[in-house]
Amino acid sequence: MDFDLSEEQRLLKESVEGLLNDAYDFDSRKKYMAEKGGWSRAIWSKLAEQGLLGLPFSEDDGGFGAGAVETMIVMEALGRAMVLEPYLATVVIGGAFLRHGGSAAQKAQHIPGIIDGSKTFAFAQLEKNSRYDLDDVTTSAKAKGSSWVIDGEKFVVLNGENADTLIVTARTKGARRDPSGIGVFLVPADAKGVSRKGYPTQDGLHAADITFTGVEVGADAAIGDPDDALPLIARVVDEARTALCAEAVGAMDESLKATVEYLKTRKQFGVPIGSFQSLQHRAADMFVAVEQARSMSMFATMASEFDDAKDRATAVAAAKVQIGKSLKFVGQQSVQLHGGIGMTQEAKIGHYFKRLTMIENTFGDSDYLLRRVSEAGGLV
Repeated sequence: MDFDLSEEQRLLKESVEGLLNDAYDFDSRKKYMAEKGGWSRAIWSKLAEQGLLGLPFSEDDGGFGAGAVETMIVMEALGRAMVLEPYLATVVIGGAFLRHGGSAAQKAQHIPGIIDGSKTFAFAQLEKNSRYDLDDVTTSAKAKGSSWVIDGEKFVVLNGENADTLIVTARTKGARRDPSGIGVFLVPADAKGVSRKGYPTQDGLHAADITFTGVEVGADAAIGDPDDALPLIARVVDEARTALCAEAVGAMDESLKATVEYLKTRKQFGVPIGSFQSLQHRAADMFVAVEQARSMSMFATMASEFDDAKDRATAVAAAKVQIGKSLKFVGQQSVQLHGGIGMTQEAKIGHYFKRLTMIENTFGDSDYLLRRVSEAGGLV
């Protein structure tokens, strides 16, 4: 199988990496983190100007009709730079809901705003006791004439503090963990009854806890079937997991490079510590872990487009399990090989480790996904 990038894909890789190399060094990231909501509107506009926010959307919707490989390329680059902007929440997740389940009217209303950078999204899914189970939903959506009334709470909603539109999972019928009776709704963030409490997360991003109290939305707010949206949710989350795998590869690759550079320059006993054989072996093991993760990210990218939902879910879960193992090893080794400085806020290597740790725990950690793979009869 040919894993080489096409000419267009290579140009995309060079373009996005060039943009981030110029505008996203570690010191600049600190400045962006201090802006309102924790990310830079100027950088978001640059991503829009280069067409990166419109990549996955069809040409009919104003996008470029790119696929999973292009998303992988962009997410790797974002991982290298530890980008704070809500590409995952808006383009990958919000865009996927619209692409796979949105009506023509919903696409026309929301996709142009994503593409030009004027609108961001947040996926309000996680609840207090749901952990990673997508069918564990207690937030309710009750029919009221031709409208829906949403009540409930969602937690750790990435970009929830800043998003213009919230994509909310809510139960329209059935008991708490029933796989049927779950809908997905587009809710304006400034709608009456929506209360948001924002805060920074450990990796420098921002999230929010959101309360919905009698929030009324129209019938056209439902994405797809309001009584059977779990398959759509699962598909979008698989695409999000795949994107996170690619981001992790970028962050691991940059962690490895930074660590090797440190080994070459840090001296002890009058010589660079990189000359010590034991440290060379550890760096070599890190390289192997990164390359394993890169292979599994490519596998997840291909698997995310499988037609069979079970095969797709199992393959993506297996990939994230392996990448979870790799990122933990690479992150820990990177910090340890940097010594005491690796634990400080001033050193970027610790920030990479924080981001990698958060990736491992987003949409299913390794233990949870390994159980999913085992139950499906797969092997890791």
